[in-house]
Amino acid sequence: MIRTTMFRVAACLILAGTAMAQGDPARAFDAATAAVRRPGTTVRVDLIGDSTQTNNAGYGRGFCANFTVAVDCVNMSRGGASTKTFRSLGLWDKALLTKPDYMVIQFGHNDMEKVDGVAENDRQVSMVEYDANLRRYVTEARAAGIKPVLCTPLTRRYFEADGKIHSDLTGHSATMKKVAAEMKVPLIDLQTESIAYLDKIGEAAGNKLAITKKDNNGKTIFDKTHLNWAGSYVFGRMVTVDLGKLVPQIKPLVKREAATLSVEGVKAMKVIGDGVTGGPVKIVLVGDSTVATEGGWGPGFCKVMTPNVTCIDLALNGRSTKSFVNEGAWAKALAEKGDYYFIQFGHNDQKSDPRRHTDADGSFQTYLKRYCADVRAIGGVPILVTSLSRRTFRDGKVVQDLKDYAEATRKVGAELDLTVVDLDSMSTALLNHMTQEQADEFDAVAHVDAGAENKTTTLDRTHLNPHGQVVFGRMVADAVVRTQVELGPDVVGEAAGKSVVPVFAVMQAAPTDGK
Repeated sequence: MIRTTMFRVAACLILAGTAMAQGDPARAFDAATAAVRRPGTTVRVDLIGDSTQTNNAGYGRGFCANFTVAVDCVNMSRGGASTKTFRSLGLWDKALLTKPDYMVIQFGHNDMEKVDGVAENDRQVSMVEYDANLRRYVTEARAAGIKPVLCTPLTRRYFEADGKIHSDLTGHSATMKKVAAEMKVPLIDLQTESIAYLDKIGEAAGNKLAITKKDNNGKTIFDKTHLNWAGSYVFGRMVTVDLGKLVPQIKPLVKREAATLSVEGVKAMKVIGDGVTGGPVKIVLVGDSTVATEGGWGPGFCKVMTPNVTCIDLALNGRSTKSFVNEGAWAKALAEKGDYYFIQFGHNDQKSDPRRHTDADGSFQTYLKRYCADVRAIGGVPILVTSLSRRTFRDGKVVQDLKDYAEATRKVGAELDLTVVDLDSMSTALLNHMTQEQADEFDAVAHVDAGAENKTTTLDRTHLNPHGQVVFGRMVADAVVRTQVELGPDVVGEAAGKSVVPVFAVMQAAPTDGK
């Protein structure tokens, strides 16, 4: 019964998530410092649009990488956004506060109505509204002293039997061209340029630029909309060069030679492999007992990895960020030379024991930053995970006693531009659609740390039984591939739409508008 309830709840949460923010922009946003520019830069350029512009699944990385250090490149794009929701979610107001010199504005993928002209979600608008929304962006940008540049939407990779792209975005491209001509706005025709490029290289080569997703049977297939690192650098280069051709001030700030992938990008392309099976990768899990093998989500997470993944759970009962380091466990974890490190602490950091206690607003964040720096120093990729919620209910809702540490984890992730899997929010959201009795079906029995965690009941509402390990392990796996997209082929598939992950609980701009 609980499995059926859970999937119904998940479907509700996913539907609700489409109307919410899909993660923070690549740069942590603070209204007080939004207009402050990176030292030594002379020009600021913002990306304004949907997931095909984001860093993790669009051309944002490649766009920014192709500028010299004189350009402060700010990615304000958001997965799932349309001309309507970018404004309604408050993202446009935030973008204006960054006070760039130029904005590259690209929408269309999520504005599309169904064929019969009926909107199926709150993102979609009619072509008339799309036209009006673009004009309003242009007008308001100019009023704020910003120079707008319109960019027709990147094509989806819809190859037909003739071996050529048959785009579903030509109407939106034509409308944007009309707006640009009538309002005298510089235009980058990425739609036409991307179609010409893909027609030239063909479908097989085009797939090498794609991330993956799961079909209705859980099979890994190519995503025809979003981009891996290689794709980001191909199409990002196009947009940067075109912007330089349009704007004399920008031209000398475009790198003469195309940017090459960073160390992280090279790693990601090896991990994504051929895009179907994935490449060999080592994942190391560190944390406390809610991650560990005896009663945490770690075993459930490792269980849904393909044989290409070496998944090592080094989390230990009773540890905090502080004691995990002081006892030598962190040094042993680093010695594994993992490719990705999933780091989750909080349960024991909040305890008064001086050997373990850290302050959420202080030393806890200092330790997390050390973990991340150490992982990057060995060429790995750190991924932060907020604490799994305890399952104690009061007045029909879960007691959120870990929120300070979860918020601190999110803050560190934003500062360091890292993926944060917000397990605290996801697990809390799921549990809040259950009763205490239903939630207790996740409880572990006879866990060694049960007494220390549960002083008011004989039930262990912190640790997980095998069923709970499967549920929350899958939750973490399904969440991380929304942002660390190269891991997609290495996660055993769940049929599309059956994930237990609420889509709004993963930080950074996750792809939500693919077909």
